[in-house]
Amino acid sequence: MAEWIVRHHVEEAGLDVEVDSSGTDGWHVGEGADHRTVRTLTRAGYRVAHRARQFEPSWFDRYDLIIAMDRGHRRALRAMAPDAEALGKIRLLREFDPAAGDDLDVPDPYYGGRADFEHVRELIEAAVPGLLEEIRNALKDR
Repeated sequence: MAEWIVRHHVEEAGLDVEVDSSGTDGWHVGEGADHRTVRTLTRAGYRVAHRARQFEPSWFDRYDLIIAMDRGHRRALRAMAPDAEALGKIRLLREFDPAAGDDLDVPDPYYGGRADFEHVRELIEAAVPGLLEEIRNALKDR
């Protein structure tokens, strides 16, 4: 869900960056997005074209920023990081939402209902302005 929300806002902002997503485990590799995710995004006006894949440690060299949805994902990514530079690229999405406080995990809505998926969409959207600002600042420093 986060990939397509962020992708949409990056494109609207005219930022020339690559937005991609993957999981930290091999669950659902090759499968499309969950139908509830697709419905949630479609209702909110986002497009979706997703195939699940697993994060590869070599991607630390490819990407400038690696966003984790929760502390468990962050732990898994940190375990894959080959060096301090790679570790510095890993951030939690909700770190970019000033209203998040200490509640930095985006919950997994998989075992929930429509309201859970809508809640996750709202959490992601709340982090987008701060994330876009981070991206803009990084692009200025290049």
